[in-house]
Amino acid sequence: MVKRLHSCLLLTGTLLYSAALPLNAQTNSLGKVTTDSLTQDTLFSTPYLHDQVLQTVEVIGRNERSYKNTNSFIGTKTETPLKDIPQSIGYVTKELVRDQGATTVNEVVKNISGVNQYTFYNDFSIRGFRTTGNRNSGNLVNGMRAQTSLWKQQSLANIERVEVIKGPASALFGNAAPGGVINRVTKKPLPYQRNTVSTTVGSFNTLNTYGDFTGPLDKKNTLLYRLNIGYEHTDSYRDLQANTNYIIAPSFSFLPTQRTRFNVDIVYQHTNGKVDRGQPIFGDGDLNSVPISRSLSATNDYLKENLVNITLGVTHKFTDNLSFNATYLNSSYDEDLREHNQANAYVKLADGTQSPSRILMQCLVRQRHFRNNSFNTYFNYNVSTGPVNHRILLGYDYFQMAQQAGSSAMTAGGYLLKDGTTTTAFKPANIAKYVLDKDGNPRTNVPYYDLTSNNNNIERDYSKYIFVSTALSPYLQYSHGIYLQEQMEVGPVKLLLGIRQEIFTDVLNYKTNKETRTTQHAFIPRLGAVVSINKNLNVYGTWVKGFEPQSASVQGNPNTGGPFDPEYSQLLEAGLKGEWFDKRLSTTLSFFHLQKRNTLYNANDANNPELLEQVGEETSKGIELDVAGFILPNWSVVANYAYTHAAITKTATDSEKDFGMQRPNTPRNAFNIWSKYIIQTGTLRNFGFGLGWNAVTKRYGQVGRRENTTIYPGYGLINAALYYRLRNLQVQLNLDNAMNKVYWVGGYDKLRSFPGAPRNIKATVTYKF
Repeated sequence: MVKRLHSCLLLTGTLLYSAALPLNAQTNSLGKVTTDSLTQDTLFSTPYLHDQVLQTVEVIGRNERSYKNTNSFIGTKTETPLKDIPQSIGYVTKELVRDQGATTVNEVVKNISGVNQYTFYNDFSIRGFRTTGNRNSGNLVNGMRAQTSLWKQQSLANIERVEVIKGPASALFGNAAPGGVINRVTKKPLPYQRNTVSTTVGSFNTLNTYGDFTGPLDKKNTLLYRLNIGYEHTDSYRDLQANTNYIIAPSFSFLPTQRTRFNVDIVYQHTNGKVDRGQPIFGDGDLNSVPISRSLSATNDYLKENLVNITLGVTHKFTDNLSFNATYLNSSYDEDLREHNQANAYVKLADGTQSPSRILMQCLVRQRHFRNNSFNTYFNYNVSTGPVNHRILLGYDYFQMAQQAGSSAMTAGGYLLKDGTTTTAFKPANIAKYVLDKDGNPRTNVPYYDLTSNNNNIERDYSKYIFVSTALSPYLQYSHGIYLQEQMEVGPVKLLLGIRQEIFTDVLNYKTNKETRTTQHAFIPRLGAVVSINKNLNVYGTWVKGFEPQSASVQGNPNTGGPFDPEYSQLLEAGLKGEWFDKRLSTTLSFFHLQKRNTLYNANDANNPELLEQVGEETSKGIELDVAGFILPNWSVVANYAYTHAAITKTATDSEKDFGMQRPNTPRNAFNIWSKYIIQTGTLRNFGFGLGWNAVTKRYGQVGRRENTTIYPGYGLINAALYYRLRNLQVQLNLDNAMNKVYWVGGYDKLRSFPGAPRNIKATVTYKF
């Protein structure tokens, strides 16, 4: 068994390059790759390998070495072929990440249908519904809930692949965002020595350096290690938005017996930069009235973040048919923030009108500390009853997230009053109470941002502001989940049946004399079926419900009007999944209808700007197509298309002004294609090139009930790349936005728009030893 596991690990090891074949490789008539031995030369490696051993937990790398991924754990918590999972699951492999020169999750989501950036942040629209990094319902690491930053995009330095299970995933993971869940799969230790280093330099003073080292620590290959390290820096195309990121990610695997494996993964990440609140424009102007480089930051603003994930896992096989898995994740996030940002308004003049060129500013000083603990354990049992094969999973989850005592914030903003205090609103009838400037207009507490001036991003003196402390009371969220899943196979028919009982508790003002506790229950079913039409094509259908409680910060704020009911969702989906060209190319065509109830929107109450209200129902429906793999051994391709119609479809009065309007930052149509070709013979042997086009139609911003919403125009971007390999060295050149298009990835309103990067170039050198 040890020898078999060693071979499996060797076959599923990750690659250094996808741009060329191994030095000792040959291709047969079917495009398969054969090698004399699986040595370090596989780092240049084969597009795919058919041999596989189904696992009960993801502890090894994947089989393919291309843009195609055959198996996944995210859909069932057991390794299952993607074509046999009755739900659409998108993914981006590390080979595609490397070929496109991407460094963050935001840069690669364009390769997955139905997924779009919502803002600059760790913030996405999936099938029309928002998934953000600061909530525990939309981001997973190796299938476990982890605390992540909202402000900064997640690095891919130690990531094997990015996956998105589309639609609610509550039957497996409990509270989950209705549009989908993003899962980052980390790189795993390998049983052979492999070392790689790479450096990237490029536009905007970009410098990224990575190291990836793995191998055995003993002669019997019972103790394995992997170390990923990274340094990332860019000055950005946005004013004062330089960012530096350090990542250290060691991991270890211990195999004391033939049936037991222990895993330890540690990730430390430190980020030093600023919060980019987006591009502001004139109140009476369009998106082009201000340069896309313009930001609101002051020179001495900062954002410092520390993130630590520690994962302990064990898997044990009692018999060939019964196995046990348990994983514990401790995740911590610390934020130290000082920033200048807009107060969602233009400055008021003495007559009560607003100045379209002066933005009302505020200063925020904040420290927050979050601690997460996740525990997941389940049993897998495989059994046959006559012609029926069963894969039964019984599990229990526990998740806990706490905002620690000591988290605090101070805010300075609004207008100055003669009595030495401030107010957030200006009322012309009471102008005698306000401090006025030389022109007779109310004077702001924090200097306003003048769009007609180039001297806004200067160093600011915080000591001159009048601050008001904001309570960040400690809170605790925790949940218990018990779930049962049956994967049943009868001939060409595969059924997936799942149920889960979720118990979710909010504890506000945790460990204080004002502590309050609210518990919510949800019974979550899941039903799906897959029918094999032939060896290439499966048809599938699914029905699943979702559950997502409102955030503790909203429930605990007396100004929001809560408490509020949880959000409930339901997905109906059907489609076709196929594998073509001897399983080299995969396709998924899906038709979906997704409903969500109880979304919170701002009530647009002038007397209480924090007041929220729950919308009755929102519906998203559409068609998605994904293609990934390679047509020839040296010709890879990924392509996708999504038609998404997502809108408010039912409210209490059905009279809201945006009733039926497309949901924010969700294009009705989105298309993406990327193709890479490597020359295998002749003078240009080992040269390659990549070419891609990414396009979306117009999107709507979000402000209040959006009666004056900003519209972000559609765009199409051309990206290209060149590759060359010489023995153990590869050189790569990426050109993004080749036609230098001006575009916006998303936004909220005229004060907060998020422009995309202009034309930029990156050169990468990678060496293995």
